[in-house]
Amino acid sequence: MAGCLLLLAAAANAARQDLDAQWASYASTQTSLEPAYRFPHSTCFKAAALQYDLPETLLLAVARGESDFEATARSKANAHGVMQILWPGTARHLGIHRLSELYDPCTNIDAGARYLKELLATYDGNMHLALAAYNYGPSRIDRDGYNIPDGATWYSGYIYRHLNYVLGSGAARKPVPDTLYSDIGQSTLLTFGEPYRAEAFIERLEAAAPDLALDWFRRGTGEFEVVMTYADRDEFNASARLLRGAGFRID
Repeated sequence: MAGCLLLLAAAANAARQDLDAQWASYASTQTSLEPAYRFPHSTCFKAAALQYDLPETLLLAVARGESDFEATARSKANAHGVMQILWPGTARHLGIHRLSELYDPCTNIDAGARYLKELLATYDGNMHLALAAYNYGPSRIDRDGYNIPDGATWYSGYIYRHLNYVLGSGAARKPVPDTLYSDIGQSTLLTFGEPYRAEAFIERLEAAAPDLALDWFRRGTGEFEVVMTYADRDEFNASARLLRGAGFRID
């Protein structure tokens, strides 16, 4: 039993170090890159990025992972809006005293950006730790990066996957400049109750069909939805063929 615990701890530490390195690489080489698509509420994101000197793509990644840009999103944990600001604690900490304010996209995005800026200052610019704290709360994430809850490490990796989408680096076919995000189709493949099951399902499909464009979202219900994305009907049909070849049928 002790040996198994040591192996699990070593694996968790390796995952944390990998994420640290990935976020550090982004921070040093990619923060000036433009988003691959034109996302919803783009003027709000641009204004918040400029106001708080944050990468626009980072804000977009958090928003896509938290709500998929849905202004009226609400989670079981009582988090609200595009950036899923927790009510009332985090909202009031950020100077928001009416719940209705969180449903204004620009107000919500500004609050989320301000909170990320604060967390980045707390963790000396370490994006992995700041994102872990965004999800779990700064009182539960040590500044030295040790003993991070598994769920917080998962969240950092989850947002990093959405960052890759925002940058267009995971796309089999690179987006045309000014492609509207709303024009990109999504088909739900399966919904899971646990994040590790959704992640394992994606890893299995990607190993069998590397050209598939897959993603997953944590929904307000607490479930995890795996989706296939596609630009047009031809891409949908090609992806459907890849899925059948990997043993999964889609109508």
